Amino acid sequence: MIRATCLVLSACLLAGCGGFAYYAQAVRGHLDLMSRRVPIGEVIADPQTPAAVRQRLEVARQARQFAVEELGLPDNGSYTRYVALERSAAVWNVFAAPRFSLEAKRWCFPVAGCVVYRGYFDEADARAYAAGLAEAGWDTWVGGATAYSTLGRFEDPVLSTMMAWGEVQLAATLFHELAHQRLYVEDDSAFNEAFATVVEQEGLRRWLAAPGRQEEAAAWRRRQAFISEFQALLDATRGRLAELYASGRPPEAMAAGKQAAFEQLEADYRQLRARWNWSGYDRWFDAPLNNARLIPSATYRGLVPAFEALLSASGGDLPVFFQRCRELAELDQEVRGNRLRALAESAGKAVSSAGAPR
Repeated sequence: MIRATCLVLSACLLAGCGGFAYYAQAVRGHLDLMSRRVPIGEVIADPQTPAAVRQRLEVARQARQFAVEELGLPDNGSYTRYVALERSAAVWNVFAAPRFSLEAKRWCFPVAGCVVYRGYFDEADARAYAAGLAEAGWDTWVGGATAYSTLGRFEDPVLSTMMAWGEVQLAATLFHELAHQRLYVEDDSAFNEAFATVVEQEGLRRWLAAPGRQEEAAAWRRRQAFISEFQALLDATRGRLAELYASGRPPEAMAAGKQAAFEQLEADYRQLRARWNWSGYDRWFDAPLNNARLIPSATYRGLVPAFEALLSASGGDLPVFFQRCRELAELDQEVRGNRLRALAESAGKAVSSAGAPR
């Protein structure tokens, strides 16, 4: 998710005035979004509010209360208000990687530090920027993000772009974004996203343990199994590509091998899809497959096994887990990465190369 900042002057001084237009659109988009916030209670009480929106906002209120009371996540003004957007996504994020490398391009910003995406409030702007990178030889992908976070620096709202989700996905997103407010490390996207993903998963496990949620819990466990299997396919593809890119073969041979790796990914997915009898990842293949397309999944899930091992070693006690994560966050990034890989290996779990320290 984009990490908004209103430090326009600092941004211009740090990035040079050539980057002013980018930061200006970020500030305009952020201020516009924040200016539309309406207390959720008022939206629910409004007779003009569609029943489906009212029901989802009730779920959001319940999930936020659960996050605070049961998960120990921050209790502030975030997710107490609602914003109706007239677009399909809150922001559009640009991802990029070299043609023959899995190393994600990184962008550095005031406050948020360095991340593996560059966010835009206008889809056309995002695609224009991605097109420029593609002309320069980068693999690119533009993905719409339906949620929006400022890491708690502002009171982040629930958005209309979230209203089409099921209850479980809505609760998961609130747990994930509030986890970022609990702990966020500058310049370490892999740490931040894996930490928040594990808090999200543990939060859902507890949320769905409530009476009357047995069917939802079973469906969620099935989906988690599908996610794990699909992630394994992506990891295998990254492994093939990493070996190919390190081979030193001529560009023509490298390009042919790259195409073959992605064709293998599609073929393997079709087999999984037939066994699952579920088409949930079909849209993942709508966009052209390239190195940039692999960045989000690697960033969000590369270190998940390590944080799962740490949660297990904490006895499932979230306050203990949070303290141990904070201790890791205070370490040098290379030392932190080594500790996390050791944790995963001791639990017999593999860590994606995406979790390697930079």
